Amino acid sequence: MKLGTIGIWSLAFTHGDRGEAKEAAAELEDLGYGTLWLGGDPGGNPSGDLATAADVLDATDRVTVATGCVSIWDRPATRLAAAYHALPEHQRARLLVGLGVSHAECVDRYRRPYAALAGFLDELDAASPPLPASARIVGAHGPMMTRLGAARSVGVHPYLVDVTHTARARSELGTASLLATQQTVILTTAPATARSRARTMLAPYLRLANYREAWLRIGFDSGDLADGGSDRLVDALFACGTPDEIAARITEHTKAGADHIALQVVTADRSHFARAAWRELAAALC
Repeated sequence: MKLGTIGIWSLAFTHGDRGEAKEAAAELEDLGYGTLWLGGDPGGNPSGDLATAADVLDATDRVTVATGCVSIWDRPATRLAAAYHALPEHQRARLLVGLGVSHAECVDRYRRPYAALAGFLDELDAASPPLPASARIVGAHGPMMTRLGAARSVGVHPYLVDVTHTARARSELGTASLLATQQTVILTTAPATARSRARTMLAPYLRLANYREAWLRIGFDSGDLADGGSDRLVDALFACGTPDEIAARITEHTKAGADHIALQVVTADRSHFARAAWRELAAALC
């Protein structure tokens, strides 16, 4: 499955108007983006029934559509496999199902996340018919989950990470697996404005242990995670500035080993389709 170098990751596909989602998807394909990521909030991705994916696939002809990421706690593996196979074959050929373990702060029955994900993948394999490893990707940050993604899917899709993490993930994955890194973007040249918007978006993630552990693992310290996040943390996690400055960050990720970068433009409303920003970025990147 071909993702291309640049994709768009957006909560609007899963939280916004379904009609505009189809219009935006068709435009993004025409602009030259390789993959459209149907984004989820901490706690889950409401596109897990694949109905939104079906709409976006129906509105496009070539682009890959990916879920980023369906929580394994939200539905049985057999139901997800059945939803996947309910789609026409030509749509399944362009669908990548992203899977994640979500967070203990969001899931009452959260337990042993590595074992739970491995068991969920076992159930996908045993479903009749199975959801194949070639059609799934794992949302992973730590080394164990990354290696599981390499062994049981096409690779991993880390979210809200920096270039250091990209380099470490590539080392853990080896050369054969896909590394599809999310990069959050703010199109402004005013540093104070950019950092303010970044901290607003970052706030709920700073409360989640999985993210905090991931950032500490790659070299940040507890001070970086306090008071809304240090400038050092914000500047590493968010690419801000002009499209050319965004392009420079993408180059850093690709040099560090990323195969694909999914750009998430920060918006004040998760249902907003950032179409003007997507067009501006496409002119420089696609």
